[in-house]
Amino acid sequence: MDWGRAKSVLIMSFLLLNVLLGYQVWSNIGEQLDANKNTAELPSETYAYMKQKGIELSANLPVVTPKLRDLTYMLRSGNMEELPETKLETPVDSRIIFSEKDLLKTLGSQISDLDKYKFDPAMTRDGVFVLYRVADNRPMFDIKLELYYSNQKITGFRQVRVDLTGTGEAKLQTVLPASKAMAPFIERNLPDGAVITDIQLGYHGQMFDTETQVAAPYYRVLLEDGNEYYIHAINGEVAQVKEEVPIDRIR
Repeated sequence: MDWGRAKSVLIMSFLLLNVLLGYQVWSNIGEQLDANKNTAELPSETYAYMKQKGIELSANLPVVTPKLRDLTYMLRSGNMEELPETKLETPVDSRIIFSEKDLLKTLGSQISDLDKYKFDPAMTRDGVFVLYRVADNRPMFDIKLELYYSNQKITGFRQVRVDLTGTGEAKLQTVLPASKAMAPFIERNLPDGAVITDIQLGYHGQMFDTETQVAAPYYRVLLEDGNEYYIHAINGEVAQVKEEVPIDRIR
């Protein structure tokens, strides 16, 4: 037996094994760092509760705490459920949704105020791109523009349109830090095994059968199972919404 060669083979085998083990350790550390990054701002007792209940936070917590106030606006169209789909005269390539410049260039002449809506990939579903009206650079979660696509072509849309009418007597207030709003929400509202996939700060409010509407600052929280929650960004009150997608809208 060539002991020198056997020794070299053994050394190389151990080196390869060490490399593989090192890679696995590094991957595990990376995953732990990502998890810690998302939960670092939460109280330690909330993190312990999440570990116990198998609750995951795969979304980043918003770190800014701006001063916001209620918005007042007037509907220029009906609610989304009341609106018929408007068909495009000529279907357009669906890839333009990923380029704001191309989207405005292609559909800006056919969809009013398109530049005031922003694409929200977290809410997009099969056959439907979802955009929200923006105020103060933040989404108005009740004011949507839906672009319907099929076979990689955008074929039609439905759009809720509004006019912002000001803030009235509403006062600017500093919003709760996302960590402070999320901690009691996680412990009181989420079932075991829940996965939080998205958290955004914007505006939300119950819509009434009147022209004038009011929207307050809210954190929108999306779960992997499709459930949708809103946490009032000033007082921390929680509301739950689960939107049922009409079968005829899924293409």
